Amino acid sequence: MKGLIGLSRIIDAINRLLGRVVAWLLLVAVLVSAVNAIVRKALNVSSNAWLEVQWILFGAVFLLCAAWTLLSNEHIRIDIVNGALPKRAQNWIEVVGHTLFLIPMCLVLVATGWPFFLRSLGVNEQSTNAGGLPIYPSKFLIPLAFAILLIQAMSELIKRVAIMRGRLAESAVAGGHHAAAEAERVLKAAQEEAEQRAGS
Repeated sequence: MKGLIGLSRIIDAINRLLGRVVAWLLLVAVLVSAVNAIVRKALNVSSNAWLEVQWILFGAVFLLCAAWTLLSNEHIRIDIVNGALPKRAQNWIEVVGHTLFLIPMCLVLVATGWPFFLRSLGVNEQSTNAGGLPIYPSKFLIPLAFAILLIQAMSELIKRVAIMRGRLAESAVAGGHHAAAEAERVLKAAQEEAEQRAGS
């Protein structure tokens, strides 16, 4: 188990770094979008290639940051139900969810996404828009992103099993909604303290 926990930490570190780097593509997408709009309005010039660049950048962030989102515990779940359950039940839900749903879904999307990309690459598929970009790099993002998400899902499963066996502290996987809830609690306490001081 110790070796698996070590592997999980390496996966987490790689995906955290990848997520933080890829997230900057959002800024690039915003800048490209702004320049496109300015050039179109000021010079009456439009470029399908640059419009497609901003779509590709946004798609890359959405897909390649999915593993970082999972690692940060920021994925969507029904907190009102999950939060009311005991920790043991929450842990089992995570294990079952990752094993029966997330990991198989990732495997299917990698297995089907790879030939989808290869077909596009084989015919040098191009955009149907005049002056558009090649399509196959965008299609490559699908199997790549789900392969990365698959690896992160395995890391999350390792950590959850380690927690259930008492080999890892619960705080090792806490984040996201847990961190947001804690921040909200601290802010509320500070606000109440400020109101008490103002009243005295």
